[in-house]
Amino acid sequence: MKTSEEIYNILKEKFGEEVILNFNTAEPIDAIIEVNPSKINEVSKFLRDSEELKFDTLMLLSGVDDANGTKVKDENEIETIQGGTLSVYYHCHSMEIGHKVTLRVSTPRENPQVQSVERIWRAADWHEREAFDMFGIKFLNHHDLRRILMPDDWGERYPLRKDYVDPEYYNGIKIPY
Repeated sequence: MKTSEEIYNILKEKFGEEVILNFNTAEPIDAIIEVNPSKINEVSKFLRDSEELKFDTLMLLSGVDDANGTKVKDENEIETIQGGTLSVYYHCHSMEIGHKVTLRVSTPRENPQVQSVERIWRAADWHEREAFDMFGIKFLNHHDLRRILMPDDWGERYPLRKDYVDPEYYNGIKIPY
């Protein structure tokens, strides 16, 4: 079984500056390996196919609003966040070897795009659709990227973004709160 640091060193040797080890979390249990969002599918394929690593399982993929942009108010005094990033976390596991690793990609809030890993780990299919639906993160090359929880006509609103404001009306019906 390999530690996060050992896995990082293997990735660093293969992918160079496309991966970074991050211990910036408060008292980390495991390190988080930061990956360039345009390379996440290549790194994931390597993790899965490597005889040394054998990451055969994606346990969880989740979107996160980092809320690290600038808060601004529009003409209606509604606060939004401009700039900053959205992130995707990938919790991977090797059933055969028993080790785990967490990968993270960050993408600009204004045009969040990340390569899809759903063809590498089929479990990513609905997880990526949920991150798209709730955060607006576009997973490039996903075979069926469409809303999974919100109605198709929900528009460009993403309920788990930190600057999301519930609409007062939906299809002409007042929404009670």
